[in-house]
Amino acid sequence: MDIKLLLTVFSTIFIAELGDKTQIATLLYASGSTNSKLTVFLGSACALVTASGIAVLVGSFLAQYINSRYLSWIAGLAFICVGIWTIMRA
Repeated sequence: MDIKLLLTVFSTIFIAELGDKTQIATLLYASGSTNSKLTVFLGSACALVTASGIAVLVGSFLAQYINSRYLSWIAGLAFICVGIWTIMRA
């Protein structure tokens, strides 16, 4: 296992997830006094693991047909488009 890659991916995803709508939704579920905190944590964790698994599978599939440099450009442009869309909606 490549520890440097593991730490890079962990830190990048951790920072990206801070304060996003997934974390806010999890916070709201956990704030319910009758909601089991363990159930909220497990549901949230399973959802994130599943979404990450799908991303790894799709990324692996696309990498067979598209150069990783182009995938980086496409991902970057997608982030920019989402940012512009978010600003336009505000």
